[in-house]
Amino acid sequence: MSKDNNHDQTVKFDFDLSEEVSEAGYILKRVYHALEERGYNPVNQIVGYLISGDPAYITSYKDARTMIRTVDRDDILEELISSYINQK
Repeated sequence: MSKDNNHDQTVKFDFDLSEEVSEAGYILKRVYHALEERGYNPVNQIVGYLISGDPAYITSYKDARTMIRTVDRDDILEELISSYINQK
């Protein structure tokens, strides 16, 4: 199993600065994009992680697995629900 440790390239991350973003939201977006870049269905993988707690659902690419483990799963769920409700 090879690790993708490419610390020499700059990672571009865009988000709307007009809205305050929580730590959980920021990490969730980074994890989502890492999964997407690796060809996974990010929604399915994140749901698998949230239901099981198994970090193997999250790619190690761009340290996504390490990042998502720094946030409590309850905080991620809260962020997702808040974001969903605020968009309606």
